[in-house]
Amino acid sequence: MDSLTQAVLGAALQGAVLGRIQGRRSLLYGAALGTLPDLDVVIRYADPVSQMTYHRGFSHSIFVLTGLALLLAWLVSAIGRRRWPEKDYRWPRLFLAFWLALVTHPILDAFTVYGTQLFWPLHLTPESWAAVFIIDPVYTVPLLAAVLYAAFRGMQGRAIPLLTLALVFSTAYLGFGLAGRMAAEQRFQFALDQQGIAVIEVRAVPIAFNSLVWRVLAKTPDGHYYEGVSSLFDREPPEMQRQSLNLDAAKVLDGVPLHERLRWFTDGWLRYDVVGDALVVTDLRMGIPGNYTFRFNMASRDGAGHWTAGTPTLWLGDGVGSMFNAQDLVLIWRRIVEQQPPLPLAAWTQKYLGPVQAAEVGR
Repeated sequence: MDSLTQAVLGAALQGAVLGRIQGRRSLLYGAALGTLPDLDVVIRYADPVSQMTYHRGFSHSIFVLTGLALLLAWLVSAIGRRRWPEKDYRWPRLFLAFWLALVTHPILDAFTVYGTQLFWPLHLTPESWAAVFIIDPVYTVPLLAAVLYAAFRGMQGRAIPLLTLALVFSTAYLGFGLAGRMAAEQRFQFALDQQGIAVIEVRAVPIAFNSLVWRVLAKTPDGHYYEGVSSLFDREPPEMQRQSLNLDAAKVLDGVPLHERLRWFTDGWLRYDVVGDALVVTDLRMGIPGNYTFRFNMASRDGAGHWTAGTPTLWLGDGVGSMFNAQDLVLIWRRIVEQQPPLPLAAWTQKYLGPVQAAEVGR
């Protein structure tokens, strides 16, 4: 999630647990702890694939953060007994506050689609529960309002109950997102079953600032995928299009370590496109149909037609910012409650990916 959300979540948690002892300072300390795991972004890697797949790694491990919470609780408890004996800084309460502020950061990140290595150093597929978009005002605003109230009015009176209420609401909202994702996957699976289409995996991800309209992907056994959109309020089958993963093109990258790492990190949700003399690998999990957040140039073709894998570079097309194109967002938000006219999936694919093999569009 975005840094503001992580900060207000950490502030709300530490304020709720230690607010009566630390006062307003608990909000500041909690905000700092809540954003601490994202300091791994200062580590620079030699290529964008490494930059993407090592982010949310060791600094987001619940094992590492639990150890850090233990250390911080011991230090503050030892110092507090000597300097502020009247504060009653007891180790268990300190540990609970620090641990919650730290570990809820990666857990919240795991509720997005990006991928979070909660159990590092275990080499498990990163957790990607896809219940909320990376920026969701419905989740953030109640926490922000409660923290601001506590900051201005102090930690007495209604402040701590209000922080607690905001935390309960935000947690329930994550549950709502998980339920919405499962419902979207079921609707999409049912629509495919009605058409006699066999698929091996279905996955839904939220679109742009809400948990009501979902982009759904489904892989077929023959190396294709269906991509469509489904809303909580749909009364008709979702619109969808069938495209190829172009897996034959991936053979060029067999055994290439960075490709294998990218495939592991994305759980295999990759598409391959030959664009001129470049092999572009796309992470299908993030973006809108045709306009994906992460695309990498991972191999090049020489004049004799031979392919060579090289150091990955970002594929420069319309860029991540185009995912927030105002016209596209208006159509997506309208799609929450209206299915007609359907979203221009094929037009978006043509616009953002360029000429591709004919996509089969339908319902």
